[in-house]
Amino acid sequence: MNSLVALLAHHGYAVVFWVVFAEAIGLPMPAALALVGAGAAVASGSLSAPVVLLLAIVAMLLGDVVLFALGRKMGWALLGFLCKVSVNPETCILRSAESFYKRGKLTLVIAKFIPGVNTMAAPLAGSMKMRLAQFLRFDLAGASLYALAYGILGFVSRDFLAVLTRSFQAAGRTVKETILIAILVYVLYRIWLFRKYAVYRVVPRVQVEELARKLTSDESAGLVVMDVRSHGYYDADTLRIKGSIRLEPNNLSEELKTLPKDKDIYVYCT
Repeated sequence: MNSLVALLAHHGYAVVFWVVFAEAIGLPMPAALALVGAGAAVASGSLSAPVVLLLAIVAMLLGDVVLFALGRKMGWALLGFLCKVSVNPETCILRSAESFYKRGKLTLVIAKFIPGVNTMAAPLAGSMKMRLAQFLRFDLAGASLYALAYGILGFVSRDFLAVLTRSFQAAGRTVKETILIAILVYVLYRIWLFRKYAVYRVVPRVQVEELARKLTSDESAGLVVMDVRSHGYYDADTLRIKGSIRLEPNNLSEELKTLPKDKDIYVYCT
């Protein structure tokens, strides 16, 4: 932490802006840590609190607007791309969609604090055609809350962080070995999760023409078509396959109880 504070003291404003902006557009950068360090630098008198807060908020808003615009233009394709680094892409997307389903636009206020949702919230809002002015109001509130929370944390805990850093430096080699072992265990855990969920990455598909033929033949009585589009992409007044039944993916455990056991079930999503 001392080295981070020293870096912020020399290049503080630029570091805060670019690290926060990088995380806002989806890059794996530690924006929270940078804000904690900036808070500590403010406490030491190296940086100005209003400037740090303004730069952090502007950086988050700029990054979020970029993803919002891309989400509006690219829709589900961008969401899928952002989730490719996730162990289970479907869970990544549905978790964000579920948050919007339960909390609505307020998701943008708390999204920064939720891993996974923080990157997905802005493009998801864009793909749902939220008005830009409305998006900016909620996103500004969320960015301000996030920057204040971690900045204040760094400000009030500067002395504690300094003591903690000195303790780690005194421990020396033992701490480095512990960190390396922890990283190795984490990598192995991610590999295990990837292998565990690999089977769910292969989804059986049917061609549109084949299903259309079945729906117009004698086979239609033995099949059911389910509309499983996520909240925000599904509207009761929008077009859907004739005769299909709505299944809400955010209430899957209950919905599955209503499905027939004696028919072939075909599902379609966004």
